Amino acid sequence: MLKKLMLTTALSGLMISAALAQAPQMDAQSSPPAATAPAAKADSGGKMNVVTKQKPDQWLASKFKGTDVLGPDDQKIGDISDILFDKDGKIEAYVVGVGGFLGVGSKEVALPPSAFKVVKGENNQADKLKVSMNKDELKSAANFEPYNPPRMTTGSGATGSGMAPRTPAAPANPNR
Repeated sequence: MLKKLMLTTALSGLMISAALAQAPQMDAQSSPPAATAPAAKADSGGKMNVVTKQKPDQWLASKFKGTDVLGPDDQKIGDISDILFDKDGKIEAYVVGVGGFLGVGSKEVALPPSAFKVVKGENNQADKLKVSMNKDELKSAANFEPYNPPRMTTGSGATGSGMAPRTPAAPANPNR
């Protein structure tokens, strides 16, 4: 749930920044979506500016995840499996799943947005991303490891369930 919230927040900021930037439309050799997400600004009347529709040069995370990644020979070498961004919404890396079959046995490698170029899809096909590395180079690159917070432990041997240890019941009175 937290991943969905963070992804939604980052993408909302990404869409707002693209709308505010009023940059020219991406061509076939441009960079992937912008990597920064400034806060929404209020107009002079105090109303918050909002994005009302997606532009042709903007991507939604729901469509971006799964985007094909091509090598220098224009052959598919993987696809986008996740997006890594910081607490301010700046995209740090796109995580590429390489190798395997249907996600089984694949390896994840994180690359900065600057490593990708957008390749226009032909005949109404989705756009793709191209990198300068080939499949073997990505397979030999370091694995991406998501952060796993340390487990909370106590020195008393408690189970960490938040409940007090159960004391044994008193022995039955044999004199009854």
